Amino acid sequence: MLNSTQWSTIRHLVAWLDRENGRSQQEITLRLLKLSEEAGEVAQAWIGVQGQNPRKGVTHTTADVADELVDAMVTAAVALASITDDPAAHLDAKLAKIAARSQAVGR
Repeated sequence: MLNSTQWSTIRHLVAWLDRENGRSQQEITLRLLKLSEEAGEVAQAWIGVQGQNPRKGVTHTTADVADELVDAMVTAAVALASITDDPAAHLDAKLAKIAARSQAVGR
């Protein structure tokens, strides 16, 4: 899913966070919780695209939603790389399982 250059960037981000914040259980917990925050920002942006809040109207674009989705993906990849030695292999294996399930359902 992510290419080697992207995983390299993720490893650099993890190393930066490790240098700045350490890698205690509390820090790992916060990295995992950060994903919930990012998911909320995706939801907020989509609500803004729909103009669902009549007081605010349309406040976001689909490009804003796409940016928030990427933030969530990067945050998830950083968290994954913080808890496993080979996040790329783990992602590939899990994605293969998900793909196999989706193909089995269509039969």
